[in-house]
This record gives sequence, structure tokens and C-alpha cells, in this order.
Amino acid sequence: MSYTPKMKRAVRSRRKVYGQLLKHARRQPHRECCGILAGQDGLITQAFPAKNIAADPVRNYEIAPTEIVRLMEELRKRRLEFLGIYHSHPNWMDTNEPSPKDIALAHYSEAIYFIVTPRPYATAPIRAFSIRDRRAMELEIKILP
Repeated sequence: MSYTPKMKRAVRSRRKVYGQLLKHARRQPHRECCGILAGQDGLITQAFPAKNIAADPVRNYEIAPTEIVRLMEELRKRRLEFLGIYHSHPNWMDTNEPSPKDIALAHYSEAIYFIVTPRPYATAPIRAFSIRDRRAMELEIKILP
């Protein structure tokens, strides 16, 4: 498992989604929040918060399989593409880089993984990663209106 900081490509997100993710993380700064990212043509236009059912939500996140199925059905009804997953690293953590566990549990190789920090003065409060073959590569986030 490894993390490569080089940015080779960019992911596009609507400004409102960026704001939603920050609000979600800041509402529960001591626990990991999580959800699904969706949109069209590679542009993230919506975030769908999910309940974190992890046994230790202070250190991990897990979305129930039944909730993933429900959310995927919602995307299909709205004609949206599944683009990624987001979760937060609580404010006691030093970084919003993917942890070894984040990398090991990244089962959707085509997904974009957003990691949010609830820290109000973070230089990069949201970071995006492509995680494939147990390697994480950071992606630039382009915020669009």
C-alpha cells in the first residue's frame, strides 16, 4: 500500500458539493462521516450522505451494503453516474491523506475518493484520490460554479 502525491489529472466538482462535504464533516468533527458522490460526464454535481455504521466510527467508516444498493438505485432514477465516495478524517487526525486502511478497503477502482478534514483552517480541507492496485494518487480538484 502506498500513497503517491503527484497530481496527474483533475476531478471536477460543483462548488455546492464542496460546501456540503465540509458541512457534513464539521457537523461531527470527532467522527468519520461518509457518503456517495454522483454526477454526469465526470462532473460531481451531488453528494448523498450515508450513515457510518463502522464499529469504531471515530477511526473508520463503513456504509451498509443495503444503503449502497438504495443509493445506487436513487442514482439510476435520477440518471446520475456513481463517481466516488467521500469520508472524513476527524479533527484529531494529522492529515487527510488516505490511511493504509482507506487504501486496503478501496474496492471501486474507477471511483474518486474524497477525504475531508473538519479543521476550519486546513490548507486543503478536501483532497481527492484515485486508488488502484493498493496505490493512491492525488488528483487536483477543480471547483466549478
